[in-house]
Amino acid sequence: MEINRIKVALAETNRKNKWLAAQIGKDESTIFRWCTNARQLFLANLLRVANALEVDIRNSLYSISNSEN
Repeated sequence: MEINRIKVALAETNRKNKWLAAQIGKDESTIFRWCTNARQLFLANLLRVANALEVDIRNSLYSISNSEN
């Protein structure tokens, strides 16, 4: 299930996983797992990602509609 939009946000800001990893002090493989939604990040890390990419944290997550419940 795709939960976060980090890969999309990186593409929209013309940034790479390597750049984000350096900005927030994480390993590139961790960023890759977040981008592929293989792993989800803690809220504190999501905030760090949003700040680094200068995007609203709400735009870092996919919206889940009530129709899916």
